[in-house]
Amino acid sequence: MKKHAQQLYRHIYVGCKEQSSSQPHYESLYTLLALISMELANEEVVVDLIRLTLALQDLALSPEESLSVYNRCAVHALAAAYLNLICQLTTVPTFCQHIHEVIEVRQKDFPHLLPEDVFIDNPKLPASLEKLEGEVLFQQSKITEVLGGSGYNTDRLATPYVPQFTDEDRLSKRKSIGETISLQVEVESRNSPEKEEKTPAEEITFETLKNAIVDSVGMEEQEKERRRLVVEKFQKAPFEEIAAHCGARATLLQSKLNQIFEITIRPPPSPSGTISSGYGQTQSRSVPVYEMKFPDLCVY
Repeated sequence: MKKHAQQLYRHIYVGCKEQSSSQPHYESLYTLLALISMELANEEVVVDLIRLTLALQDLALSPEESLSVYNRCAVHALAAAYLNLICQLTTVPTFCQHIHEVIEVRQKDFPHLLPEDVFIDNPKLPASLEKLEGEVLFQQSKITEVLGGSGYNTDRLATPYVPQFTDEDRLSKRKSIGETISLQVEVESRNSPEKEEKTPAEEITFETLKNAIVDSVGMEEQEKERRRLVVEKFQKAPFEEIAAHCGARATLLQSKLNQIFEITIRPPPSPSGTISSGYGQTQSRSVPVYEMKFPDLCVY
C-alpha cells in the first residue's frame, strides 16, 4: 500500500467519473473498498479511504462534472454504503452516530441517494438533483472532529483528497485538447467567407498538435534509449575501456578548469606599488604572499 496506494485511489476516483458505469461497476468499487478496509487497513489507510470517499461525494456534487443523474446518485450511494461499513469497523461511537444520522435523513427525504433505491433493476430517480447541503451530506469537519478525538490524524483528515494524475493522463488530456482545437478551427474555416483566406502560419490543425506531441514523446524515448546504452556500457564494457573513457573526460574537465582559473585568478597586488625598470619606466611587480611585509599591527 505504501508503494501503490495513491495509484489505486486514483483509479477508484477516476472510475466513478465514467458515464457508462452501471450497477455492477459501482458494486465492484464498493467490494474493492471493503476488501482494502478489511485486509490491508491500518490507521493511515483508513484515513485515506475516508478522505477518498468524501472526495467522491464532492465529485457527485460538482456542477463542473458532466455526470448524469444516475451517476451522481450512484456515487452518493457508494459513499454512504462505504462510510456505513468503515464506521462499524473503526468502532468509534460518535463517528457511527454521524454516519447513521445522515443515512436516516436520506431514508426520509432522499432515498435516491442510498444503495437500496439506486442499485436495483429499476431505480427511482428524480428528473434532476437539487442542491444538496446540510444534514443530507457527510461533513468532513464533523468526521475530522470525532475521529480526531479518538487518536486519528486530524491534519490528514482535514486535508481534502486530490487525485495524483500521471504523465499518461496528462498526455491523453493534451490529445483531447488538441482534438477540440482542431474541431473548432475546422468549423470556423467552414463558416468563414471563401475570400478570407488564412495564412498557413495562422492555421492550427490536429496534425500540427499531434506532431508536437509525437516529437516530445520521441525525445523522451531517445533519452531513455541513451540512458539504457550508458548503463549497458558500464555493465558490459571492459574495465580498461571504462577507465579510459572516464579518464579522458576528467582530463578534458581539468583543462577547462585550468583555463577558467587562468582567466579569473590574478596575482595579488604588490604592497610596495611599482618598481623602476631601469629605463625611466615603471612596471608592476608581483610579490608572493609569503614575501609580503605587513605592518606590525597585522602580525601576531
